[in-house]
Amino acid sequence: MARRLLAMGNPAAGGDDEATRRAVLDVLGGGADVVFHALERPDDLDRALAEHPDREPVVLGGDGTLHRVVAALLARGELESRPVGLIPMGTGNDLARTLGIPLEPADAARVVLDGAPRPLDLLVEDAPGRGIVLNAVHVGVGAEASRRATPLKPVLRRAAYAAGALLAGVRSKGWRLRVRVDDELVADGRRRVLMVGVGNGASIGGGTPLTPDARPDDGLADVVVSYAVSPWGRLAYGVLLRLGRHPERDDVATFRGRAVVVEGEPVPANADGELCPPAPHRSWTLRPAAWRVVAPRS
Repeated sequence: MARRLLAMGNPAAGGDDEATRRAVLDVLGGGADVVFHALERPDDLDRALAEHPDREPVVLGGDGTLHRVVAALLARGELESRPVGLIPMGTGNDLARTLGIPLEPADAARVVLDGAPRPLDLLVEDAPGRGIVLNAVHVGVGAEASRRATPLKPVLRRAAYAAGALLAGVRSKGWRLRVRVDDELVADGRRRVLMVGVGNGASIGGGTPLTPDARPDDGLADVVVSYAVSPWGRLAYGVLLRLGRHPERDDVATFRGRAVVVEGEPVPANADGELCPPAPHRSWTLRPAAWRVVAPRS
C-alpha cells in the first residue's frame, strides 16, 4: 500500500514558488498518495492535521514552518506517532543542513520517499504555553540581529542575516544575565553577556555554526555564552562565529546539558528563526528522542 502523505506549506512564503511546489508534489506523487494543504490562515494547520489523521505530515518550508507543525503535533498528542518529512524551502533551512537533507527541494522530496524516520531531541520551554525548540534558540545580539534582518529578507534573502548582524553588533552593549546549565551556574550576572546560544542543531541563520559540534540526537544541548561586549570583541566574535571558531576565544565559554536557564535583564530571543519579545526569564528542558523526521538513510 502506498504511503499516505499530507504536504503543507505557505504559498506566500519567500521560497515557496508555484513551480518549485509543483515539482516537489510531482516527485512525492510518484511514490506516495499525497494531498497538499496551504497554510494561509492561523487555523489551517490544525484543520489539515485533523482532517488527515492517517497521513504523515510533510513540511514544504523552513525551520519556522517545521517548528509550527511539530508544536501542533505536540499539542495534539501525536508527535511520537507521526514522523515528519521536510522539504527545505525557507530562508535558512538550518535543521535540514544539520541532518544532511538536500537543500534542492526535488532531491529532498526523494529523501521523504526513500529515507528513514530518525529520532531527534526536542527542547521544551518550562513556561505556560510550552514553546519548543527544534534546532536552536539564542538570546542577545543574535536575536537582535534577526530583528533587524526581518525587514531586509525580501530584498537581501540570506544576506539579510549578515546585514542584521552588522547593525546589531555595532550597537549592542550586552545584557547582565545569569545562566545555569543543569545544576551549574555558568554565568553569574556580574559580567555583561553578548549572546547565549542553545543548540540542538549546529547552525543558525542559513549556515552560521553557532554550536558547531551539536548533534540533534545525542540527548544533550550545546550551550555557548559570549562575553565579547567590547567594540573590537563584538567584531571579532562576529567574524569567528561565521567561521565556527568563536569557541576558541577566551571570552566565550561552552557547556553541554539537558536543562538551561537564562535570567536577568529582559533580553530578546530567537527560537528556530522566530523572534520572541524581551523577557527576564527563560528556561528549557531537553527531551531525548521526542520526535522523528524522515532523513537520509546514510
